Amino acid sequence: MAVEFLHELNVPFFKVGSGDTNNFLYLVATAKKGRPMVVSSGMQSMETMRRVYKTVQEHNHNFCILQCTSAYPLDPEDVNLRVISEYQKEFPDIPLGYSGHERGIYVTVAAVGMGAKVVERHVTLDKTWKGNDHEASLEPAELAELVRAIRLVEKCFGSNIKQMLPCEKACHDKLGKCVVAKGAIPAGTPLSLDLLAVKVGEPMGVAPEDMRTLVGRTLLTATEDDASITAAMLA
Repeated sequence: MAVEFLHELNVPFFKVGSGDTNNFLYLVATAKKGRPMVVSSGMQSMETMRRVYKTVQEHNHNFCILQCTSAYPLDPEDVNLRVISEYQKEFPDIPLGYSGHERGIYVTVAAVGMGAKVVERHVTLDKTWKGNDHEASLEPAELAELVRAIRLVEKCFGSNIKQMLPCEKACHDKLGKCVVAKGAIPAGTPLSLDLLAVKVGEPMGVAPEDMRTLVGRTLLTATEDDASITAAMLA
């Protein structure tokens, strides 16, 4: 069995190709070696992949499953990246990835955006060589561009906390809007929504989301048309 030969070579991990994914005796023998495993899922059903997950996990917790469609080259409509999302629901405790046989790098980059932690692409020196695999493979320059694109996407994930960032301050100072007077307002006038507007103001006044909290409050000083309404002006 190839796994015995590879184990003797002390390979860093085992890759189970899609054609062997439903060979459960092979999966068990491979999993028992204790090395990390990468399992492709081309030509398989979700029911089979659930069984694959349970079978491998009984013997080896260090493995990942790759979404894969076994066609060379693969047409975009058959990629089915949404399967990655389904795998995330079905197998939340393992890394998931993508094995691509499409032309170019864009789909693989999109897979990373969908949450793929492992990607596999075939590489060739010449796509015109005989065999369908060459046409679906990447040449070295494309592989290098793929790596750069993936590293860029990884940076873009950033934080899941939505907040104004320091890099946005300059734009906010220039384009951020605030509550302003819609016409001149005498001192002591109770404020109402019809006396207020939202515009770019200088200095920055009360934020638009707090506009309704101004209703019923009065101004300490008279205000000109389009003047910012600041907290210091309110009684």
